[in-house]
Amino acid sequence: MALKNDQYNQILREYDNRMLQNKFDLDARLKEAYCLIPELKELEDEMISLSATSGRMALFGDDSALKELKALTFKLKTRQKELLESKGLPSNYMEMQYQCNKCKDTGHIGNEKCSCFKQAIADMMYSGSNIKTILAHENFSKFSFRYYSDDFIDETIGLSPLSNMQKVVAGCKAFIKHFNKSHENLLLLGNTGVGKTFLANCIAKELLDHGNTVIYLTAFRLFDILEKHKFGKDEDSSYTASYQFDYILDCDLLIIDDLGTELNNSFTNSQLYLIINERLLRQKSTIISTNLSLTNINTTYGERIFSRIVSSYSVQRIIGEDIRLHKAVNNINS
Repeated sequence: MALKNDQYNQILREYDNRMLQNKFDLDARLKEAYCLIPELKELEDEMISLSATSGRMALFGDDSALKELKALTFKLKTRQKELLESKGLPSNYMEMQYQCNKCKDTGHIGNEKCSCFKQAIADMMYSGSNIKTILAHENFSKFSFRYYSDDFIDETIGLSPLSNMQKVVAGCKAFIKHFNKSHENLLLLGNTGVGKTFLANCIAKELLDHGNTVIYLTAFRLFDILEKHKFGKDEDSSYTASYQFDYILDCDLLIIDDLGTELNNSFTNSQLYLIINERLLRQKSTIISTNLSLTNINTTYGERIFSRIVSSYSVQRIIGEDIRLHKAVNNINS
């Protein structure tokens, strides 16, 4: 494990705190529900009693009595849900709520680390690249088509910026829908400020919410890690970079943002090919965003990388005005 003991223990403490908070929240909901609907407490006490009786029946192998008790328990639970819904509360209001339903906030499924625990490790390892705060503001619920014009047709693609973006977003949502089956990859092309990073973050948010591990790195940060992994001069940085490298290859989704802004040389080219090719072999999805055109990608990174990308990535070209500039101008004028 690349994490130091205190870092690993910090993650474990966060899971302990999460479970304590879950219990605290449940107790608060139960208190509210019992106060609002006193009959719920009677039903809950009766179900607890039935559960104890069922346990005793199971010890004696009384199957017929067990079936009757299960039927009665089901009837009580149904009544409980009806009472909750009659007061506008969710039917599961009196059940424990988890941030991760896969592991029930324990961090493990059996002897294996849950994907949420792996993501917590990744976030800790890539300090400064944790995108969860950003994703609270950059997700599909915040996405708007109003920044894309429908007033002209782009000659190169035969669509208006709005129609094109609607098509791109539909493609991204299909990417999410089939993520765990088809292992697709995306190349987001477009000028500065047209929404490439925002869209990549929208995808990241959806996949994180569905329990996938996601690592977001700018091209500059990616190649910095790769350089330390290959040429690390001190033991600590080389050790950390080695595990970062493993996560880069094995995370469910790798986002490489702003490809082309790094200092390009033979090392970056060889490492980019390694990342792209290895993740394809492992059937791990990658999203690359860049201001470069396909022609420039070919010129900058060479035929091998270009061939891998055009044959294995869905190319989504985004056109339009610089949204960040548009917002800045509006703020000045408002």
